[in-house]
Amino acid sequence: MKKVVKFGGSSLASAEQFKKVGDIIHADESRRYVVPSAPGKRFSEDTKVTDMLYGCYETAEKGKSFGDLLEKIKERYNEIIKGLGLELSLEEEFKIIEKQFKEKAGKDYAASRGEYLNGIIMANYLGYEFIDSAEVIFFKEDGGFDADLTNDVLGKRLSTVERAVIPGFYGAFQDGRVKTFSRGGSDITGSIVAKAVSADMYENWTDVSGFLVADPRIIHNPETITTITYKELRELAYMGATVLHEDAIFPVRKAGIPINIKNTNKPEDEGTMIVESTCRQSKYTITGIAGKKGFVSINIEKAMMNSEIGFGRRVLEAFEKHGISFEHVPSGIDTMTVYVHQPEFEDKEQQVLADIHRMTDPDHIEVETDLALIAVVGRGMRSTRGTAGRIFSALAHANVNVKMIDQGSSELNIIIGVKNNDFEKAIKAIYDIFVLVQI
Repeated sequence: MKKVVKFGGSSLASAEQFKKVGDIIHADESRRYVVPSAPGKRFSEDTKVTDMLYGCYETAEKGKSFGDLLEKIKERYNEIIKGLGLELSLEEEFKIIEKQFKEKAGKDYAASRGEYLNGIIMANYLGYEFIDSAEVIFFKEDGGFDADLTNDVLGKRLSTVERAVIPGFYGAFQDGRVKTFSRGGSDITGSIVAKAVSADMYENWTDVSGFLVADPRIIHNPETITTITYKELRELAYMGATVLHEDAIFPVRKAGIPINIKNTNKPEDEGTMIVESTCRQSKYTITGIAGKKGFVSINIEKAMMNSEIGFGRRVLEAFEKHGISFEHVPSGIDTMTVYVHQPEFEDKEQQVLADIHRMTDPDHIEVETDLALIAVVGRGMRSTRGTAGRIFSALAHANVNVKMIDQGSSELNIIIGVKNNDFEKAIKAIYDIFVLVQI
């Protein structure tokens, strides 16, 4: 059995955390390929090493002295090395970094050094082979990830390596220039490695015991999701649930490799299993609740619009023309409502409204601001009658006025629109009716 294990920054912030990670890896012989992040915060007021590197490089880019800033970064790593009792020096690596900073090698190069150096320490600590991600993970000239070339090169390289450490977050263009994924990109690297080695499991270790049914900042001590499908995860991640970088889903989903979200500080916890499909029933009718504030609705009224061919296309074209993407478009016989992000719309609202008038000749347009969208997601909703009714009942009981409800054809999610100031109240009401009240 082969497992790829990725550890987040909080899991590798100190020598003490490194030791926990070492114990986890050695506890299972199948944990053969390790993807580390850069050291995260050791305490709430601390600074992540990636942010320290960004600040250091920014100073270098301005032509100012950055030696003291680089020295502080070096101290963070030396503290870990000393705490682990390793006979390892990163002095030569820091000389190279200093030279590259002076030569303005780029922000991506600067940011990637956090994972690169942590990877060297991790490989030395475990006795695994170190493989620089810049040699096996590739980007196209337009900046897009080159999945085919990476899978070919990385797969061949790892086929001859029994155990290895491959740093997360970065790769390189074919000319060797370092390129990073977006923040949180170590999740993506882990997924890429898992696909390349045809892993049986991709374990993503972080500081929480898996996905939660709802945001713990809104719901006190919410239940953990034990099993979730890729489709459910996609819906929740899009609406703001953040444990795993959503781009990390695609490589393993394509290969049918399950992901297990685990807690470095509580390795005995089951965590959350992310799978393509499952016969396991959800503990509750819903799998999770997530949402975002800051939307605006544009309600267009016109008699007999349903018989006017191309009406919807012309409305959406008015938004497209100004580079605004829509979130939801619920409609009736004589009405069509478009939900968009308020910050994107505000500066262009009059141009968009003028174009809608010009292109569709509506009877009336009404704009409503400060709205929130909440996604109630769950494969169990397909086989459960009255789910929407229970949501409406719970919201009515909590005195929340529903502005919009939209159910996808997959019956996997229901989207509810409410006012921003009802957002938390609405999520609590929905959580209570499905999780705390069992019928």
